[in-house]
Amino acid sequence: MLDLRPLSMVIGYMLMALGASMTIPALFDFAAGNRDWQGFLLSSALTLFAGLALALTGRAPKELLTQINLRQAFLLTSLSWIMISVFAALPFIFVKVHLSVPDAIFESVSGFTTTGSTVIVGLDTTAPGTLLWRGLTHWIGGVGIVVTAIAMLPLLQVGGMQLFHMESSDRSEEKILPRMAQIAQTTGLIYLGLSLACALSFWAGGMSPFDAAVHMMGTVSGGGFSTSDKSFANWDSVPLDMAAILFMFLAALPLILFWPAVHGKPMVLLGNSQVRAFFLITTAAIAILTIFQWSTGLNEGWQALRYAAFNTVSIITNTGFMNTDYGVWGPFATTYFICIALIGGCSGSTASGLKIFRVQVLYLAMVNQIKRVMYPNGVFTAHYNNRPLSDATISSVTGFLFLFLLTFGGSGLLLAALGLDMTTAFSAAAAMLSNSGPGMGPIVGPAGNFSTMSAPQIWVLTVTMLLGRLELLTVYVLFLPRFWRR
Repeated sequence: MLDLRPLSMVIGYMLMALGASMTIPALFDFAAGNRDWQGFLLSSALTLFAGLALALTGRAPKELLTQINLRQAFLLTSLSWIMISVFAALPFIFVKVHLSVPDAIFESVSGFTTTGSTVIVGLDTTAPGTLLWRGLTHWIGGVGIVVTAIAMLPLLQVGGMQLFHMESSDRSEEKILPRMAQIAQTTGLIYLGLSLACALSFWAGGMSPFDAAVHMMGTVSGGGFSTSDKSFANWDSVPLDMAAILFMFLAALPLILFWPAVHGKPMVLLGNSQVRAFFLITTAAIAILTIFQWSTGLNEGWQALRYAAFNTVSIITNTGFMNTDYGVWGPFATTYFICIALIGGCSGSTASGLKIFRVQVLYLAMVNQIKRVMYPNGVFTAHYNNRPLSDATISSVTGFLFLFLLTFGGSGLLLAALGLDMTTAFSAAAAMLSNSGPGMGPIVGPAGNFSTMSAPQIWVLTVTMLLGRLELLTVYVLFLPRFWRR
């Protein structure tokens, strides 16, 4: 029988940490004289109580908590994201925005999955505590939950490698550090360093300290929540755009590879196949969009390059910020942004999507297949980062692609059946599955939001976000009867 006590204990500690973090926006609202602080304190109390209850329930003899198996790791990953998202939705219900339960959970899931889609209208006049809480869900969701889980597993004296693999999406990166505690600590330090540098850059670029902090959380996490309905277009600042481009791109690289880079071994990062491919794909995508604007007369010169660079990097890293309404650029732009959103960033980063690693593996598999057709008696082995690529890896990636496309198609068709037009339905499905934020069209485009969606549509979008962030298999495996058999 599946022992749920280790899962209960880990999730309990996570909820207690979440409940404690709710006091931060409460303090901001209290200082601003906004009564929303009461809603945050109530949410904090409920979350702390639930976390303590689960942690106490999960207590067991030490010898029973020394090992976590693969089934428990899969279940823990899904349950932790669901439980944390549900309790993080409480403030959105109790504060002045007064979201319905489906909308509150959508906003919470959008934050923790770093999707960045929102159902809140009027961000420019929203209370500071609510804006900060939205930013914190992004910042925690970027890598915070992963690091917290890995750091907590030693309390149970268990290894966290399985959980780390499920969150980081593949096993292609070298184990730069041998122990999970070191990986958690190092990833956290890198994340904090990027966060501090990003916030200072935004502040120096003209944002207020509060705006800089909230936008930093949305940038390094690959999230996209802003303090303004107009996102970065509200400032219309070249220095801010350039700072955002830099940190969105850096956050989409494998975070653990920054450690050797800052210790005198930059080629570990710069020489990585995934990093090089991501740079080339992003550069090519920027060039294509710049030429498109020139040729159609949408924008000229430096302005075209600025809009192309900012919005391409924002979408390919699945961040979702915008500095202009590219939704009015026509069908080519719609297709272009959906395609690069589905590609995503690097594995081991805060970005979502298919990931560059998988795109590379699919390309190598295609090349090998063409060679086999041309030379039937030949023996060909694909290499990735100068290492042979196993058939098991190729099979795993192709299987993931099938599930990815199946989920995308199913989600889009379901949304269309619930009353959305095809452009809105499938662009929203792509945005949710890739966790990129804005869709296309007047409703969910970069200048719109998801506030007009019905409750059934919101639930479909919420589930799709979770599937995208947990990379499908982690969730789908729970629906196999064999998973629950001893």
